[in-house]
Amino acid sequence: MDKTRKPKQERSRKTVEAIVEAGFLFISREGKDTLRTTKVADIAGVSVGTLYEYFSNKEEILDAMYARFSEDVVAMLKEVTPEVIRKTPDEGILHILHQLRELLSRNNKRYLHCAALLSQHLPDQHVAPLRKVLATLSLQYLTRNPEYIHLPNLPVMNYIMTHGGIAALVHQLGSDDPTVSFDELSQGLATMARHMIEGSMRDAQAGT
Repeated sequence: MDKTRKPKQERSRKTVEAIVEAGFLFISREGKDTLRTTKVADIAGVSVGTLYEYFSNKEEILDAMYARFSEDVVAMLKEVTPEVIRKTPDEGILHILHQLRELLSRNNKRYLHCAALLSQHLPDQHVAPLRKVLATLSLQYLTRNPEYIHLPNLPVMNYIMTHGGIAALVHQLGSDDPTVSFDELSQGLATMARHMIEGSMRDAQAGT
């Protein structure tokens, strides 16, 4: 059970924010395996005693980091949904990918430096809000664009683009010497999605 004390005062919120940011900073430098509460407290500029007022152990700090990442991605997707649903599928994907790049690059690329941790270890309770907002986005898109409602492999395409596309984007942005540029990758993913959708629509029409 999470015993973290929820901050109510502005000063307390700032302290928690500093601790969470320190967690991202430490992992970007040293990795997850050597994470210690004492080291995080030192980076955050607080005493270990103060840290323990809000976090019982390093696992709770990690959970707060996962939650922060999930909340920021959810907020980004909610913000772009009204614009995405007015675009063609490939244009919508391109828009999401560009906004995701901007998010991953904020605050000295704190998320990007922790990409492996975030992508491989995100707990189910923090994945659930992402799935929910993506499902809502998809529903709103299909409501506005009903010609895509009956695509037979829509869930598969959604899974491939959501998981494979984001993983490829994170890898490209995190590489010191990427084999393809961001624009080449994002355009390739959008084109792949368009071809999948067009092929699926042709198959559906041929079967009617």
